[in-house]
Amino acid sequence: MARVLYFDCLSGISGDMTLGALVDLGVDVNEIQDAVRSMGLPDVAITADEVKKKGFRAVHVHIEHPPEHAHRHLHHIEEMIDAGDKIDDDAKALAKKIFHVVAEAEAKVHGTTLQKVHFHEVGAIDSIADIVGTAVAMTQLGVDAVMASAVPTGTGEVTIAHGRVSVPAPATAEILRDVPIAGSSIRAELTTPTGAAILKATSRGFGPLPSMTIQKVGYGAGTMDLDAQANVLRVYQGEIQDDAMLAAAGTQFDQVAVMETNLDDCSAEQVADACRRLLNAGALDVFQIPCTMKKGRAAVILNVIAPPSRVGVLESILFRHTTSIGIRKQTMNRSKLVRRAENVDTAWGPVRGKVVQLPDGQERFTVEHDDAAEIADANNRDLVEIRRAAEQAWAEKSSADQAK
Repeated sequence: MARVLYFDCLSGISGDMTLGALVDLGVDVNEIQDAVRSMGLPDVAITADEVKKKGFRAVHVHIEHPPEHAHRHLHHIEEMIDAGDKIDDDAKALAKKIFHVVAEAEAKVHGTTLQKVHFHEVGAIDSIADIVGTAVAMTQLGVDAVMASAVPTGTGEVTIAHGRVSVPAPATAEILRDVPIAGSSIRAELTTPTGAAILKATSRGFGPLPSMTIQKVGYGAGTMDLDAQANVLRVYQGEIQDDAMLAAAGTQFDQVAVMETNLDDCSAEQVADACRRLLNAGALDVFQIPCTMKKGRAAVILNVIAPPSRVGVLESILFRHTTSIGIRKQTMNRSKLVRRAENVDTAWGPVRGKVVQLPDGQERFTVEHDDAAEIADANNRDLVEIRRAAEQAWAEKSSADQAK
């Protein structure tokens, strides 16, 4: 049996919304305050009260502190976390993991390194309190797994330390790579970098509410008031009964269109050309299945998997660039593992790979064949040697990241 938190992000997610929802689940706000103060921030005051958002009650967390103008680096924040004598080791590790997600995103969008990147908004005391407070609260709740819905970002523009930018802000967009996004026409920043980082660092899967026994429901209020809906984050606390159910919950869900047509009078070159065009036009996958048609003709079933929004374009390609006179179509539910692209450094240069997160939380790295083959040819090495070197480099990098 696993204790689970499920984040229902209808109105997005921010640090204060998360902290408010966890306090509403029963975490003592005074213990969070003590933990944050022990980091060398004795003047921070954290309080929580009930508010109404579009008629619904929720907990709003207030963080008060003296004015400051510090721009911290990652190592400064990690040193502060390590100094916190009211923060246990598990909470420290989780807080560092969340900040590391932010640091990687900031370094990417500003073209710098983890060591040199400056934290601006997320390095401010209130954001530090949100992240550390969330880590402390999750540890106190004894959470075994976190899952979440698709995440709306909102639309419009927002002003940050680097000027005016479109929503989602650059760091938020980078953090949310490989996370399912829910469309929203609300002109506001619904999801902040802090909220996005909390989900990216903790959630093992994104999708609808899983099969679980709900024990408590917490509501965290955001600062804004929205015209269209209550600006609240709802967090379910409950239990999943067995490992199989937990594994099924740790996946992403979406829908895909599946299109197929039988071709028995189309040359191999023409089919290959059509496959190329379909992939360039947005198909997720294209493959051929050998079959035998009526009258004993050898043929192929050309199968196309695509986002539903691309069906019209891909159907036109099939009719124009093959001899098809009919296409079968259906929409199917799909489960998929959480994944991300990652580069590793080898003695012969960088190699791209794909990292997938398995349902039990472990990760698996797969080398991109084209990269490995190109490096093998350029250096007169065996392909297997390059693949092994890349896999070893990722294993070492993964171990180092876990030790931080």
